[in-house]
Amino acid sequence: MEHVPALDEDLKKTLGPATAKVLAEQLGLHTALDLLHHYPRRYAERGELTSLAELADQIDEHVTVVAQVADARILTFNGGRGKRLEVTITDGSGRLQLVFFGAGVHKPHKDLLPGSRAMFAGKVSRFNHKLQLAHPAYEPLGADASDRDAAAAFASQLIPIYPACAKLESWKIAKCVDAVLPSAQEAVDPLPTALREGRGLVPLTEALLKIHRPGTKADIDDARQRLKWDEAFVLQVALARRRHADSQLPAVPRRPAPGGLLDAFDAKLPFTLTQGQQTVSKEIFDDLATDHPMHRLLQGEVGSGKTMVALRAMLAVVDSGGQAAMLAPTEVLAQQHHRSITEMMGELAEGGMLGGSDQGTKVVLLTGSMGVPARRRALLDLVTGEAGIVIGTHALIEDKVQFHDLGLVVVDEQHRFGVEQRDALRSKGKQPPHLLVMTATPIPRTVAMTVFGDLETSVLDQLPAGRSPIATHVVPSKDKPHFLARAWERVREEVDKGHQAYVVCPRIGDGEDDPKKKAAEDDAERRPPLAVVDIAEQLTRGPLAGIGVEVLHGRMDPADKDDVMRRFAAGEVKVLVATTVIEVGVNVPNSTVMVIMDADRFGVSQLHQLRGRVGRGSAPGLCLLVSEMHEASPARARLAAVAATLDGFELSRIDLEQRREGDVLGQAQSGVRSSLRMLAVIEDEEVIAEAREEATRVVAEDAALERLPGLRTALEALLDTEREQYLEKG
Repeated sequence: MEHVPALDEDLKKTLGPATAKVLAEQLGLHTALDLLHHYPRRYAERGELTSLAELADQIDEHVTVVAQVADARILTFNGGRGKRLEVTITDGSGRLQLVFFGAGVHKPHKDLLPGSRAMFAGKVSRFNHKLQLAHPAYEPLGADASDRDAAAAFASQLIPIYPACAKLESWKIAKCVDAVLPSAQEAVDPLPTALREGRGLVPLTEALLKIHRPGTKADIDDARQRLKWDEAFVLQVALARRRHADSQLPAVPRRPAPGGLLDAFDAKLPFTLTQGQQTVSKEIFDDLATDHPMHRLLQGEVGSGKTMVALRAMLAVVDSGGQAAMLAPTEVLAQQHHRSITEMMGELAEGGMLGGSDQGTKVVLLTGSMGVPARRRALLDLVTGEAGIVIGTHALIEDKVQFHDLGLVVVDEQHRFGVEQRDALRSKGKQPPHLLVMTATPIPRTVAMTVFGDLETSVLDQLPAGRSPIATHVVPSKDKPHFLARAWERVREEVDKGHQAYVVCPRIGDGEDDPKKKAAEDDAERRPPLAVVDIAEQLTRGPLAGIGVEVLHGRMDPADKDDVMRRFAAGEVKVLVATTVIEVGVNVPNSTVMVIMDADRFGVSQLHQLRGRVGRGSAPGLCLLVSEMHEASPARARLAAVAATLDGFELSRIDLEQRREGDVLGQAQSGVRSSLRMLAVIEDEEVIAEAREEATRVVAEDAALERLPGLRTALEALLDTEREQYLEKG
């Protein structure tokens, strides 16, 4: 009887060491199960001609195409000593040239006769302004007698086109899949039977057979629907189990004292909280009053008043006798938060000091660059409980830092921190402290459910009264240089009115970050990104001469950075030329205009974040996106999208659609392949939402999954340690 490989069997046994090595190194596939989950990217139909027109966007990528040979000819060079075979293939949408050299020309010349059809795989390159594949691998979809069986098979089948690599073409991967396909019978179904039958989903074994060897397009749809559910459900079960485990931990309930610090703070506020701020604050206070730790994600549009909501939560905890710590990703941001919180609190931030309020507390800053005496004093204030609120960077996580009674951890810009850092700070509480995670990067609902699924979510999408609208325009500096000249005039006009401006550049330009010269000819035309140091010098000598222009970037000495920010906040510096170090949290209400140089080099969400630094006062904001890219380019389309809307959630959807799914779900951050191969977080919103409901119900009934061994196995296989940690990081 033929050997059926076990699902966890190493591919070396089934496919041989050479092939297994390529699959492992190039595609991360090690076992029969891995290979069964390596799904076709698309399917070519017998008779259907794959689109060659799309290849222009895939220079230097490995592609597989199905096409017909239009003509083939052997050319000689070097006085007849050298031979080159040129084959033109067509599919109705375009033509593509294949080239073969030297002794390797005879076999393809014999195989690839005009009119014959084949699959071709190779790397797309450009030669003499024409697209070509040099020495492609090919598999005839033959018509002669020896190929009759293959032709019959191809005629009755959709041809799976697999994600492939240079050393292993799509059809060779298909043959590898054939070798392990019988083992699909052993696949353990992770979905509870009632759930699967209730939703009309095919069994897992059937789905695996249909995805790899479909007879019809309906087979592909059945398989995809089922495999999407597997991925969504297993992921949501992992997150539901984390939420369940967190809800079992003990925590000290933190309720504000009537007539205490929070009431005193609210009484001196010069404005009313927005309806959104009041609603979200109530959700947070309800969580803080329970005897298990709060785990809440606070998403807020740029300038929606998240810091105010977080501060009131911290004051409530201080009221109850605890301490609150705010973790910020950069020193600039930590200092900014410390400054704005002490200003908002006034004498309430000077507890125990002369002139301070009796109800007040001490608010301390702790960063890595502080001097020894200041650091020692801050550490003492924390351990004695004198300081109710501490704001800091990674320095808060060090072993030396001890709290009297840590009750709340607020993490600002969560995506900048790893799971280890978040947990290290939380472990400093006598019991697990409550956790509030804030982000100003709007996240589509499905991504929030998928990536931040272990956190309850609150959304602030209403801007406080008095915030001004921001007008955004694209400045095509190459096509219309006079538009750029006008941009600098606008900056000067704003400064003349007593306002201030930001100019943002993609890099520093202090000699340490000079981009490596790219060898690729196609990139030769593209100059290096504009730099802070160079632009500041050009502006000082040219269009902004006589105006106070200063620079700010991440490699400056922390004391210098703080000095520049303080003088900019005080209005002494009129124009700040900076990197994205100002992207989050920097709050200077008098800044009304921002010019972003090489705006096409930033992501959509990042541009939205940057733009949120202006229009924070009563005067309207203006954001100018400067780009040399051509009007018809995808980069310009992105900039037009940013200019067209101030809705961060809409922009985050656009951003997500333009990036690979894996980037969003951890491929880039965790260094492992995303476990989502079939699920698309934007398109499959419904599946994800339904899977979350089902997962929550299943975990509530059986948190250990004792009655669902198949689901437990799938969890272990899909969510290895690194992936689990990534989910925790968000």
